Amino acid sequence: MPFKTHPTLRRCGLALAATAALALSAAPAVQAQSGTTTAPTTTNTADDSKLDRSDRKMLQDLAQGNMAEVDAGKMALEKSQNAEVKKFAQQMVDEHGSSLADVQALARAKNVTLPDGAGAMAKTKATALKALSGNLFDREYAKRSGVGDHESTVKLLQKIQKDGKDGDLKALAGKMLPTVEHHLEMAKQLAASAAAAKS
Repeated sequence: MPFKTHPTLRRCGLALAATAALALSAAPAVQAQSGTTTAPTTTNTADDSKLDRSDRKMLQDLAQGNMAEVDAGKMALEKSQNAEVKKFAQQMVDEHGSSLADVQALARAKNVTLPDGAGAMAKTKATALKALSGNLFDREYAKRSGVGDHESTVKLLQKIQKDGKDGDLKALAGKMLPTVEHHLEMAKQLAASAAAAKS
């Protein structure tokens, strides 16, 4: 005659087995926390991306640089009366707008959250530019947004090519660099022309 376990004992046995299994599964995690070596984290959050921290920061900086150029270009289209400045500004809006779309597409593919606007320094420059008018505005726009910002962006793109780890990010930098270098040359000519103009 087979031995029959009382239902209450069977339930207690199952509960004890489940508790023991949980304790055993938790043991390695406890050891990892109390040991000298740190266990790698496997917890993913909504902010996790397919890029490491430095690549993610460079991509975000690239987005903000393009946003700043688009914003400054739009301001120049509104404020400047100089045909050369307006032509340059329109090209900045168009081409940096296109570059920004490329950056946003890569950010989506790599699960990177981009800033929703230009950085604090760009906003400070924009506030200063907004207070100017006439030839003074043209000169400062050409010098700051034209030459200064493009020099910074060239350095950033070169840094991405040199130090970036993600192949897609480096490819995007390689695609953008010739355009930004061309913008820089145009900006230098514009700045020289604006500086020569009378106030």
